[in-house]
Amino acid sequence: MISGKNYIGNTLSAKGKVTYTTFNPRLNLKNPWTFFEASEEELEAAVQLAFRASEFYQRVPGKKRAAFLRTIADEIEALGNELIETYMAESGLPEGRAKGEKGRTVGQLRMFADLLDEGNWVEASIDTAIPNRTPVPKPDLRKILTPIGPIVVFGSSNFPLAYSTAGGDTASALAAGCPVIVKSHPMHAGTGELVASAIVAAVKACDMPDGVFSNLNSSDIQIGQQLVKHHLVKGVGFTGSIAGGTALHKLSNERKEPIPVFAEMGSVNPVVILPSALKEKAEYWASTYAASITLGTGQFCTNPGLILTLEGDGLDTFLETLGQEILKKEAGLMLHPEIHRKYEEGHKEMTIQEGTSVVADYQEKTAPNYARPKILTVSGQAFFANPNLHKEVFGPFSLVVRCKDLEEMKNIISELEGQLTGTIIGNEEELKHNSALVAQLQGRVGRLIFNGVPTGVEVCTSMVHGGPFPATTDSRFTAVGSEAIKRWVRPISYQDWPDELLPDSLKNGNPLGIRRMVNGEFTTNAL
Repeated sequence: MISGKNYIGNTLSAKGKVTYTTFNPRLNLKNPWTFFEASEEELEAAVQLAFRASEFYQRVPGKKRAAFLRTIADEIEALGNELIETYMAESGLPEGRAKGEKGRTVGQLRMFADLLDEGNWVEASIDTAIPNRTPVPKPDLRKILTPIGPIVVFGSSNFPLAYSTAGGDTASALAAGCPVIVKSHPMHAGTGELVASAIVAAVKACDMPDGVFSNLNSSDIQIGQQLVKHHLVKGVGFTGSIAGGTALHKLSNERKEPIPVFAEMGSVNPVVILPSALKEKAEYWASTYAASITLGTGQFCTNPGLILTLEGDGLDTFLETLGQEILKKEAGLMLHPEIHRKYEEGHKEMTIQEGTSVVADYQEKTAPNYARPKILTVSGQAFFANPNLHKEVFGPFSLVVRCKDLEEMKNIISELEGQLTGTIIGNEEELKHNSALVAQLQGRVGRLIFNGVPTGVEVCTSMVHGGPFPATTDSRFTAVGSEAIKRWVRPISYQDWPDELLPDSLKNGNPLGIRRMVNGEFTTNAL
């Protein structure tokens, strides 16, 4: 049952005077629940609890943290239809998407649990002492990854489950040994509270410290700003707009002790279509990309918003087919009236830019909050000269750039901002002969795709969901997959430390049985 209150550790609380509601975009009506915005007193209490919990939680053995994560997954599944119905009421997304995203959420939790059970993720390294080395004896040095402390996670608008309360940021931070304070997204606060209740149930069931998790409601930016500025907070996870992410990053760097902000902020996900694809499969790729552009009403950070082509055989067929296929797609419901408003403004701004022309513009009447798909095209020269055309339009929109030759295409790629993904469509021979173009694209993205679509982010060890700024604030890390845990840890070395007082992962006997780098060689053996 939704109370509208905040979770300050394990306790429901409603001391704030500001209230708000969520919105059902399908019905175009407010939802029936009232939410209490967290007060400064509640925020301070949550942070203090997280700080106190951190000292204990970081020492909880990996297998116990794994059991905790699996219990969270079980408790989320136990929420049943109430979670699915609330998700749909607050997002307008269909039941299949809700169930799929729930599956991804619990799958991520269990993936990190498996990682903790294995134990190798701490990257234990041992260089044993050489006391008789001359002229200077060598000390005994042992290194592992250790949690950085309380983390603030901002829920995202377009993934009420997988990137929000118990999403990848929260799951990876809890796996690392860091308490989490979630700043719930105001568009799906009810979904967030239900998931928070599942996490708190798991905290109690697994005897974890009160404060290892809190969930704060807020309809404005002040709570988030105060959390980022709080001296006891040691890291931030954010998924959202460039404006929001860069503002938080700026705040973090203005602190007396700057902290990392891992923000995933936006991307147009450029797609390069080489000549062979236009000559041989123009209609196929046009149909494939019409589906990708409109998938989920274009409300994915990996939506293909920019398609780079070459003038020549097959381009007219590609554009004609893409336009026809787009117009066959029905208008899609967007997450919120405000998101719909920004989409309308965004594609209209693109349309009035000099040199653009319309390939497809859905004109059928729609209900409120439904987005009409749209495709524009522009010459490479006009695109290169106009930075306004480089912006992301969040929704079912894409811009096709007609480049006169490969040199112009490479120049355009070199001027693009950082992106989450870059796709090349063609054949292997073209890849071999266009290594410079591939290198240009590789320098701007976190994931290179060949003959596919960027929509769809596999949750696995080899996934990189990140990229050069402004796709993310730190391209060295991923927000998806097991490697996401490395955002919330730092290396620490123990020099000449007594064996019995070392973490188990560094003890001579290797009681955890993990793989360690010992004097330059990987081994699971005891010393």
